[in-house]
Amino acid sequence: MAIKIEKISKTKEKISFLVKGINNSIANSIRRNVLEIPILAIDTVEFSKNDSALYDEMLAHRIGLIPLKSTKTFTPRKKCTCKGKGCLKCTAALKLKAKGPAMVNAKDLKTKGMEIVYPEMPIVLLAKDQELQLTAQATLGTGREHAKFTPGLVWFNSFPIIDIKGCSECTECIDICPRKAISFKDKKLIIDPLKCDICEACVEFLKNKEKCSISIKPSEEDFIFYIESFGQLKSEEIFVDAINSLDNNLKEFEKQIKKFKTTK
Repeated sequence: MAIKIEKISKTKEKISFLVKGINNSIANSIRRNVLEIPILAIDTVEFSKNDSALYDEMLAHRIGLIPLKSTKTFTPRKKCTCKGKGCLKCTAALKLKAKGPAMVNAKDLKTKGMEIVYPEMPIVLLAKDQELQLTAQATLGTGREHAKFTPGLVWFNSFPIIDIKGCSECTECIDICPRKAISFKDKKLIIDPLKCDICEACVEFLKNKEKCSISIKPSEEDFIFYIESFGQLKSEEIFVDAINSLDNNLKEFEKQIKKFKTTK
């Protein structure tokens, strides 16, 4: 069966689509390989002055989670010619200098080669005469190393296979559905498969009814994907990069299998 993709909805940061012709293992592998996509994030922070109400560690944690978008190509430190020491190819420098009274935001981080995705993201509130001075370094990393290197959230549901029998007069189960997926139109009960998450609340409600019955089963080859980007990449780019990462991992696995056969 050929794989087909149908778009359901799309906004600036979120996208949902139906993928037909795969299985649960493939769907879950794509989801997990989002953690293999290299993303730029602040990895080290050095404070020269911090008069704020927050400890250095708390501020460093906040700053590390600020989404960054690179405007030039960076090399992972492990693969860089500097051998992990840090250079212009693999490391981006940032500076921050602020004095209160003021709200310190992400836009106060000064840097080259990077763009702050959410400039108004608050970092800390400084009272009168309080100062904050720091330098930071951003590098490429993956979600397997730390959550700050994750480009977004990816999850999926099995497409529901729905079978409705009877239910031409009763409308009691409409209010039962927590997702508001059930409606009544032209004397027929309708369940929106894109809203249904197979909780089976309606199935349980009609279990002892004689005239009405609903059966909902998860499809084993059709899945609804949801992707919410944190801003470093577009939501559709996250899906494509996850597939490319999965493909690279499979190729590496194939190499290791061949190497094992030759050495046996």
